[in-house]
Amino acid sequence: TDVAHTGGSGVLRGGRPGRVVALRADMDALPVTEQVDLPFASKVKAEYNGQQVGVMHACGHDQHTAILMGAAEVLAGMRDRLPGTVKFIFQPAEEGAPAGEEGGADLMLAEGAFDPPTPEAIFGLHVMPLPVGTIGYHAGGAMAAGDGLRIVVHGRQSHAAMPWAGVDPIVAAAQIVLGLQTVVSRQLELTKAAAVVSIGIINGGVRSNIIPDSVVLVGTIRTLDADMRREVRARVQQTAEQIAAASGARAAVEITPGLPVTVNDAGLTSWAVPTLQRVAGPGKAYEVPAGTWSEDFSYYEQKVPGVFVFLGIVPEGQDPRTAPVNHSPLFFTDEGALPVGVRLLSSLAVDYLTKK
Repeated sequence: TDVAHTGGSGVLRGGRPGRVVALRADMDALPVTEQVDLPFASKVKAEYNGQQVGVMHACGHDQHTAILMGAAEVLAGMRDRLPGTVKFIFQPAEEGAPAGEEGGADLMLAEGAFDPPTPEAIFGLHVMPLPVGTIGYHAGGAMAAGDGLRIVVHGRQSHAAMPWAGVDPIVAAAQIVLGLQTVVSRQLELTKAAAVVSIGIINGGVRSNIIPDSVVLVGTIRTLDADMRREVRARVQQTAEQIAAASGARAAVEITPGLPVTVNDAGLTSWAVPTLQRVAGPGKAYEVPAGTWSEDFSYYEQKVPGVFVFLGIVPEGQDPRTAPVNHSPLFFTDEGALPVGVRLLSSLAVDYLTKK
């Protein structure tokens, strides 16, 4: 287990020429200290962006890799009966590369992941807090675009006992954090599509009796609609700048375009539903709402039609609504989901290669 891995792809050529289909799994762990009481719980420590951190598969990518390895073994065992080719893509850095490095799906593509034999379609899955063994799917925009947000609030440093002698960027930053929530709650037509603006980092000040010169806010913007994505960016910038100005401060807003919307091809999703239902069993494959998390599987789907589905991993008897979610130090996967995942990817590949 490590924060970063080396990825790659493999090709399985069937006994007869035909279609080419790709299956993808991501591999990376996260800088999270595992708190799950398991004999194999990660105890690894590593350095991430200059900090000592724990290392945990808190998003289930180890499950994805194990599932794709299992599917590769199943399909290799029936190679002579396959009328086509399967490409297996094991991808690092879906969670993003460390600062100053490159990685992820776009780098895999740049380095030839879709070079001949070029797939005509791609399938992938992600474990999620759904009942174990169930499969969720969503046609169209299934996961959000993710843009980076960095706001530097510039004030004027002074003694904390005399705030009138300066301009307090901490107070202005606090007002900006609250004001950004009104972008979503009061300025966007949320019946059209969901959106999220979250601040995850606040840095400012070094001493209790000094009002600092500046405060840094770092966060994320998630959207499921291209027009709304543009609108949110403009409104976030306007809100931050004008709230800062009202306090006598200045806000420098930087929005970094991130992952695009993950768009499941509608026709391919419709075609795949019978396979999902057969693998999961009666009533266990169903449509789920779009999610506001992001996935760089979206880059593959910009090249070829794709379907990305969600595999349930919450043990029987536990309420999925209260189960620890992905990225939690308590995230837990019921391994009963693994055989379902193997059957799922194997079946999608075989059904696609043999479809009329």
